[in-house]
Amino acid sequence: MGLKPYIKEKEIIKVPRFEESAGFYTTEQRSKTMAKIRAKNSIPELKLRRALWARHIRFRLHPKNFPGKPDLIIKKYKLAIFVDGDFWHGYNWATRRQALKKNTDFWIPKIERNIQRDQYVNQSLSLMGYTVMRFWEHEIKDNLSACVNQVLLYLEAAKMGKVPISSL
Repeated sequence: MGLKPYIKEKEIIKVPRFEESAGFYTTEQRSKTMAKIRAKNSIPELKLRRALWARHIRFRLHPKNFPGKPDLIIKKYKLAIFVDGDFWHGYNWATRRQALKKNTDFWIPKIERNIQRDQYVNQSLSLMGYTVMRFWEHEIKDNLSACVNQVLLYLEAAKMGKVPISSL
């Protein structure tokens, strides 16, 4: 599912290719570190999954037929949950953007494009009738119980037929 229905072609942020011929470089150590970063089954995601499973909340993982492939889906209650990496999805982006030192011509459009895509995915899932919850990796690391409680509160409200006032 492309962004064209949501964003005009010229508004889609273009991300340059990260290659030496384009003027970008990386050390061998940095390359090895970046290669270890996973899109699925990250440590924060696994922590949230274990905590929800321990509370007898059942879910599906990374469904391919949903926009953005949410980390967790609870179809019965139309809930999509994402665990977003602080760097990759632009947590506190206004401040962090200024702190970038290397390869800024690549990283700034890359992260801004990720933010744009997240907004599109949220809108697409909402149009499908789903509530979207997004948790930052530091929220799960620092306060896992609050994240789990937020999901539990939504599920309780959904069971009682009440629509939550807000969704994340």
